Amino acid sequence: MTRVLVTGFGPFDGQTVNASSLAVRELAARWTGPDELVVRELPVSFRGARQQLRVAVGEVEPDLVVCVGEADQTSAVAVERVAVNVIDARIPDVDGSAPVDVPVIAGAPAAFFSTLPVKACAAAVRDAGVPVEVSNTAGLYVCNATFYALQHLLASRPEVRSGFVHVPRTPAQVGVGAPAMEVDDAATALEAVLRAALVTTVDVRESAGTLA
Repeated sequence: MTRVLVTGFGPFDGQTVNASSLAVRELAARWTGPDELVVRELPVSFRGARQQLRVAVGEVEPDLVVCVGEADQTSAVAVERVAVNVIDARIPDVDGSAPVDVPVIAGAPAAFFSTLPVKACAAAVRDAGVPVEVSNTAGLYVCNATFYALQHLLASRPEVRSGFVHVPRTPAQVGVGAPAMEVDDAATALEAVLRAALVTTVDVRESAGTLA
């Protein structure tokens, strides 16, 4: 049986919830298989997230891994294309660590691409009626660092597909009128990503680029 590992993040920066974990839990509650889904919550910690992700991958031995984070000031899901080997923290993580201009992994490549069919995944989310974009930056905080660590970990295992998705914060997390997304819609998007990643062998060839 195919095993799928999906991770969300715990609260940080004074928040009591994290949209990513809310969406991942809702995804798990509605998942009907036939593939086995395992979900985990990672801390918003540069060190802790990487360590716990490595343990989870070792325990689950997944065929597909999707890490999920939350994004502010957006109302669209973002299927991330690339992780870069740099940390430039604007705020401390939950351990109080705020590295600036340091590599995620010293001596490792400058970047890793997602091995998900990112455009097919985005198309599946769009077909499910949820706003989505293909993103070319996962930021320079814990999300990108975790994404990079995941791709580095699995670089020698091309049979395991892996990548990262950002979901918007929920309406309850933001002010009235601010960009957000309901948890149900975010979970719908994540399910669409997984279903597409499980069946798509060659990504669709269509433009998702920008001019700047």
